[in-house]
Amino acid sequence: MDTRESNTRSQEKEHVLGQRQPERAPQMPAHRQPEARRSPKGFYRLLPIVVSLLAVALALFIIAGILAGK
Repeated sequence: MDTRESNTRSQEKEHVLGQRQPERAPQMPAHRQPEARRSPKGFYRLLPIVVSLLAVALALFIIAGILAGK
């Protein structure tokens, strides 16, 4: 049993084009958005330090492995 709706080509095209366009959210001016006014907080300053420490630790493991192999 076929339960699909029968649509004309123009109806199908309208439906597909309607699905491709994003929904529009109401736009607030940037100066009224609290996230735009607030200074960024968090661990963003800590990230470069952590990456640097991990790189140094990795380098030490590699150097220790090379020296232990001799």
